[in-house]
Amino acid sequence: MAQTKLPLRSVFAPVRALFVSDASAGVLLILVAAAAMLAANSELASEYSLLFNGKLGWTPIPKLDTLHYWINDGLMAIFFFVVGLEVKREIICGQLSSPEQRRLPILAAIAGMLAPAAVYVFIVGPDSELTRGWAIPAATDIAFAMGVLGLLGSRVPASLRLFLLTVAIVDDIGAVMVIAAFYTANIKMAWLVASIVVVGVMMAMNRMHVSRIFPYILVALVLWFCVLNSGVHATIAGVVAALTVPMHRKDGNSLLEKIEHGLAPWSAYAIVPIFGFANAGVNLSGIGMDKMLDPLPLAVAAGLVFGKQLGIFTIIVLAAKVGFAKPPKGASWAEIWGVSVLCGIGFTMSLFIGELAFTGSNEAARLLRDEAKIGILAGSVISAVLGFVILRLTTEHPNDRSAEPDPA
Repeated sequence: MAQTKLPLRSVFAPVRALFVSDASAGVLLILVAAAAMLAANSELASEYSLLFNGKLGWTPIPKLDTLHYWINDGLMAIFFFVVGLEVKREIICGQLSSPEQRRLPILAAIAGMLAPAAVYVFIVGPDSELTRGWAIPAATDIAFAMGVLGLLGSRVPASLRLFLLTVAIVDDIGAVMVIAAFYTANIKMAWLVASIVVVGVMMAMNRMHVSRIFPYILVALVLWFCVLNSGVHATIAGVVAALTVPMHRKDGNSLLEKIEHGLAPWSAYAIVPIFGFANAGVNLSGIGMDKMLDPLPLAVAAGLVFGKQLGIFTIIVLAAKVGFAKPPKGASWAEIWGVSVLCGIGFTMSLFIGELAFTGSNEAARLLRDEAKIGILAGSVISAVLGFVILRLTTEHPNDRSAEPDPA
């Protein structure tokens, strides 16, 4: 019996690896994206579209009159809230808590946003109406990228995992700032002032050491409603609310960490997959290869595949050469290149920005959103496969890895 167990375990080990550790959330997103594409291109296409875009019979907030709006403006606020909690924790006591730790990830994230944007604008042309989508290829999807890295197991140095995670966190900060600065509607000052007052209340709660969860949730909902009506995108309320949650510890426990640990699994395994299923479906009928090579999808895909790795890898090399920052410890340049390529996976945030960049209910706007989604899916898949292959061919099992000097 003992002899039959080992082969079976070996056979199923790769399958099991897909659904444990870092890989599970990323694989779930892959499956959800595939399901959305199948639904949008099957006999269920009209039902799929009606489910998310059909007018609701009743809604407590008239502005959110479709399920799609509730997901993108409501549910995703929770995702951004979790991102904000993670960012605050990392800045206070995590991998972004010291200048030395922040230096390289911040540089890499900035370069990893500017280079894809430059590639995108170069392809669509600086005078094109498509330039509004410049930020679409600038974002990295943490779950997808960490999921692909998780498939490689312990072959990848821990320093590279940490580097990818911190770059993605800084990237999220940049994406939030871009959304707030470039993708807001007409500002309604009364609601904006109300939002600022609510933020002041949350800051006062922090200063007064309010340590119960319910008051923060209640006031955060009020903030979300005010921001929703202010013209600033409602998801920004999630990040701002998270930054007011106290990090100070009481009896060894932090309220911020408690909320983050409670919400993170819901965000990774429910909210983001629901968002992905609602937004990744593109009806390809009538979209031939000629459409897939249109400037918009081509620019998005090229920005993710080429722009991301060019910006991140180049800045790491330059920082190491001039002595400004050290590259990830124990990693070869080939491995660093592989992780730079993985940063071109831009699913969740890219889809979100794509929805904001090309708004409107007419056919032309819908076509632009669909073309952006095609570019995002194509660029993300190519980056995932290419990054995986590079790391699979260049990394060694830790037992076989000899002591290597830093690439610098």
